[in-house]
Amino acid sequence: MENENQNQEPQNNDNRFMPSFGSTPDNASSGDVHFNNRINLAPLSESLEKVRRELSSVIVGQEKMIDQLLVALLSNGHVLLEGVPGVAKTITAKLLAKTTDIGFSRIQFTPDLMPSDILGTSVYDQKKTEFEFRKGPVFSNLILIDEINRAPAKTQAALFEVMEERQVTIDGKRYEMDAPFLVVATQNPIEQEGTYRLPEAQLDRFLFKISVDYPKLSQEIDIIMREHKLQSHDKLENIKPVISGKQISEFQALVKQIIIEPQLVEYIAKIVINTRENAFLYLGASPRASIAILNASKGFAALRGRDFVTPEDIKDAAIPVLQHRIIVTPEREMEGLTSTEIIKQILESVEIPR
Repeated sequence: MENENQNQEPQNNDNRFMPSFGSTPDNASSGDVHFNNRINLAPLSESLEKVRRELSSVIVGQEKMIDQLLVALLSNGHVLLEGVPGVAKTITAKLLAKTTDIGFSRIQFTPDLMPSDILGTSVYDQKKTEFEFRKGPVFSNLILIDEINRAPAKTQAALFEVMEERQVTIDGKRYEMDAPFLVVATQNPIEQEGTYRLPEAQLDRFLFKISVDYPKLSQEIDIIMREHKLQSHDKLENIKPVISGKQISEFQALVKQIIIEPQLVEYIAKIVINTRENAFLYLGASPRASIAILNASKGFAALRGRDFVTPEDIKDAAIPVLQHRIIVTPEREMEGLTSTEIIKQILESVEIPR
């Protein structure tokens, strides 16, 4: 009896936020805390697992990146993928578009790209003797912006309104974007020539900045072997849509209902406030970052099949939400200290609510 009681104890402090009533879910083991979801997340979990399988059939490793992309999709937030060339940033965004039955548009950013090339422009119709607005490629559901830092500031600024407010204002007329609307942008952090650094206001529009790392040795071998077996076949030809735009919108509405305790809201606030008071940081995070952590932590909870947020969800959301919103002081940057390391220090220093 003593051993049985020990097995039923929570494995970590985060379980104190887990309700202990009801029966055990189908996906829970006998040692898990027993709870019933008050929100039916089964369709969401099943659909996202299908998307994950489709992505994993082509992308080797990068499970963390895939999960973060799915959380961004659930949280209705935009994503900045940063990594050196050849680590599957662009193909991941294309894969995500293929697994979802929604509109897809790809925009290659170049130094000569104009705002009208993205948003659209008014063209004079001689038959109607009036100007007619022709929509640009941004009028879609999933927008892939390749090499976003290659376009000048005026072109980058054209995305401000559409990313934040999901609308475009042209000639005094407002055009609403169809839901869902998600921007996935890529950039190479190494190359500096011919690039234009994204301003802080632009970076703040992205829910996540996901750093895409090199694969490990075993993963590299797997990548080479898969490419060898494909030979002349297209690696994307077998990818099928497994989720509709309507389902995505329904899941996004469902995620907003995820429960979060007041002490966890305070925990988020303390983390963000700490970035503003940290001596190692020149610029801290804004209230928009607090809201982003809230929404992303709900997304992580839903992805894991829970209808309530735990501190672990908040911790997982904090780094991708904050790392592009804070600026390290020049002195600490010269010492090699990164924004990610500082965020980890903050997470360790802020007490988890009891």
